[in-house]
Amino acid sequence: MLSDRLPALGHDFRQPELLRQALTHRSFGADHNERLEFIGDGVLNCAIALTLYRLFPQLPEGELSRVRANLVNKDTLHRLAQSLDLGKAVRLGEGELRSGGVSRPSILADTLEALFGAILLDAGFDAALAAVLRVYREELDRLDPGELAKDPKTRLQELLQGKRLPVPEYAILNVKGEAHLQTFEVVCRIPALGIEATGAGASRRSAEQAAAADAYEQVARG
Repeated sequence: MLSDRLPALGHDFRQPELLRQALTHRSFGADHNERLEFIGDGVLNCAIALTLYRLFPQLPEGELSRVRANLVNKDTLHRLAQSLDLGKAVRLGEGELRSGGVSRPSILADTLEALFGAILLDAGFDAALAAVLRVYREELDRLDPGELAKDPKTRLQELLQGKRLPVPEYAILNVKGEAHLQTFEVVCRIPALGIEATGAGASRRSAEQAAAADAYEQVARG
C-alpha cells in the first residue's frame, strides 16, 4: 500500500523498504522504526544546527543551542508531523490503533525523526538536509531567534514585568484520556488585566506553554 515517496518530504526512496520501516511502529512488527529514529534524531539536530549557523552568523553558541532546542523538541515535531498528516501513513498494531495511536504525539514525533534517518541512509546527508528544510520551511521563514530562544511562559513573564504586573497564575482545568494518552487543559490567569487564556497539550508543561502563548498575544494586543 505504501509508495516509495511521501510528497511533503520531496524524496524518492531508492530503497522503499527504508520508508516502510520508518513508518512502522514497534506495535506493528519486529522491523520497526526505533533504530531509524535514533539516527534521525542525530541528523535532525545536525541539520538544524548547520542551518542556524548559516542563517545567523552573529548569534553566539548559547543562543544557537536554545533556538535549536525549540525547533527539535517533541512538541514541534508533533505539530510538523500533524501538518504532514503522518497519522494516516504510520503502521500501527491493532492495540495502538484502538487506543488512538495515530494521533499520539510521541508516535508521530518519533516517526518524523525516523523518516529523516531513513532518508540519510537512503541517499546521504544532503538529501536528509533538504528534507528537513522542506519540512521546517515555514518554521524557519518566521524564525525570530530573539523570541524563539525564550519559551512562551518566559516571554509572557518578561512582558508582564515590563508593565510592572505580577507573574501569571496557572491551573489545570481538565485532564482527558487514559493514562498513556492524556490531554491536559490549563488556564493562564492575569487578574490585573482580566485575562484568562487556555491551552491544551499532551503534558502539563506543553499545555501551560500554549496557554501562555495565547495570553501573551492578548496582552500584546491590549
